[in-house]
Amino acid sequence: MSEIVIEVGKRHIREINEEIQEACKTGQPIRVVNTLSRHNLGVGLPDNVDITFEGSVGYYCGGLNTGANIKIERNSGWATGEGMAKGHIEVGGRAGMSCGAAMIGGTIHVKGDAGPRCGVAMKGGNIVVEGTIGYQSGFMAHAGKIIALGGAGESCADALWEGEVWVAGPVESLGVDVNVVEPTAEEVAEVDAILEPLGLVDSSRDWRKMISGQRLWYFESRDASAWLMI
Repeated sequence: MSEIVIEVGKRHIREINEEIQEACKTGQPIRVVNTLSRHNLGVGLPDNVDITFEGSVGYYCGGLNTGANIKIERNSGWATGEGMAKGHIEVGGRAGMSCGAAMIGGTIHVKGDAGPRCGVAMKGGNIVVEGTIGYQSGFMAHAGKIIALGGAGESCADALWEGEVWVAGPVESLGVDVNVVEPTAEEVAEVDAILEPLGLVDSSRDWRKMISGQRLWYFESRDASAWLMI
């Protein structure tokens, strides 16, 4: 099947996204070229769409995704896949700050490193990072999994709710109210099931599974001094 090619350049972003949305209706693969690291490309894409962004993209690429298969060949800026509900996003290089922020479903696969606050406030889905995740990754994650194969920065998994952060590799420091637990064989199998379609399963990994210590779940103002000591 032939693909539809859409030029970005210096055109208005609204015009580009309208053209992308029209191309989505054809069912043909879409290739977006000359991206120039522009912001807000491919926001709100529908289900059953295959789209590739040549080169690097700026902020919010793939935000509010509702089922598209998105490939970014190089790097992406802040908040890649923010608020996505479904689908798959692959970043061939590095992802900027807040990758997968507030996402509720789907999978984001970053082949390089991810910046600070990866998965901040996520409500579901999975983020797989082959490199390292930056400081405060997983901050206030309500659900879903962040899986980092190359380590994590400072204040990892800070103030988690029911989200999980899995790290293979060094962790600079843990955030507030974090418990590091030994995963069961069944839990490791669940993670491997996420990694298997990406070709990333490795039985030799020494996982650190991070979950909430749950002290912040029951915070009361009269106990503020204890909270500050967590």
